[in-house]
Amino acid sequence: MKKSTTGLLLGSALVVGLSGCASSASQSSDAAGVSSDRAWYQHPAVCGLAGGLIGGGIGYASSGDSDEDTGAAIGTTAGATIGAMLCADTSPAPVAPAPRDTDGDGVIDADDQCPGTPAGVAVDAVGCPLDSDSDGVPDYQDQCPGTPAGAEVNALGCEEDLVLRDVNFEFDSAILTMGAEQILEDVAGKLRANQNVRVRIEGHTDSMGSEAYNQQLSQRRADSVADYLASQGVRPNRMQTTGYGESQPVASNDTDAGRAENRRVELGEWE
Repeated sequence: MKKSTTGLLLGSALVVGLSGCASSASQSSDAAGVSSDRAWYQHPAVCGLAGGLIGGGIGYASSGDSDEDTGAAIGTTAGATIGAMLCADTSPAPVAPAPRDTDGDGVIDADDQCPGTPAGVAVDAVGCPLDSDSDGVPDYQDQCPGTPAGAEVNALGCEEDLVLRDVNFEFDSAILTMGAEQILEDVAGKLRANQNVRVRIEGHTDSMGSEAYNQQLSQRRADSVADYLASQGVRPNRMQTTGYGESQPVASNDTDAGRAENRRVELGEWE
C-alpha cells in the first residue's frame, strides 16, 4: 500500500476516533450535574496517547523516505496535542455554595451560636443578642438597661418594679399624654419580644381628693396603660392591672414634688 494511501486512512481514523472521544467527553461534561465520573477512554491522557500514535502514523506515512523519522515525530506531537485538547473537560468548575445566614443577623450559620435571632436584633460576634449590662436579659427585651454589674434582676431585666417615668395623663383623667404614648411604644416593643413574661401594671395617686375617688382614678389609669400596650400588640392575658389609689406613697404628700412622685404607674413581673 502506498504511503499516501496509508496516511489518508490513518488521518481518517484520527478524525473519526478522536471526534468520538470528544463527543463522548462533551456529553459526560453536560451530565456533570448527575455524575462527574468519565469513561477511561475519555481521559485527555488516553486521547493524547491515541492521537500521538495515529498522528505519528500519519506523519510517517505521508513523509518521504529521507525524513520518515521527522514526519513521525511531528505527527506524534501534533496528534497527541489535538487528542488531549479534544478530550479535555471544558465544563465550568463547580461553584461552592455561599455560606448561609438563616436568621440574617450577619453571622453565618456555621459560626452562629444563637440561631433564630429575631430580625433586626443587634448581635455580637457569635450571633447572640447583645446584653450590654450582662444581666442575662438581652437588650432588645430589657426594660431596665444599665443594671449594675452583679445585680439580681427579674425577667424584665429590672431589680424591682419599674416606675414608668413620664407616663403622664391629662389632668384628673385616665387619658394618656402624647409623650406617655411614645414611652409606652418602647415598653410594648420589648414586651412583644419577651413573649414568656407576664406583667403587673399598678396605678398610684397622691392624697389630693377622696380616698375612694383616688382608688378609682388609679385603676382607670392602670387600665389605660394596659389598653395602650394591647393596641401595640401585647396580649391582654399577659397583663394584670391594679389601682392602689393613695395607699402606697413613695414620697411626702405635703409638697408638690412629693405628690408628683406619688402620681405614678409601675410595671412589674406578674409571676
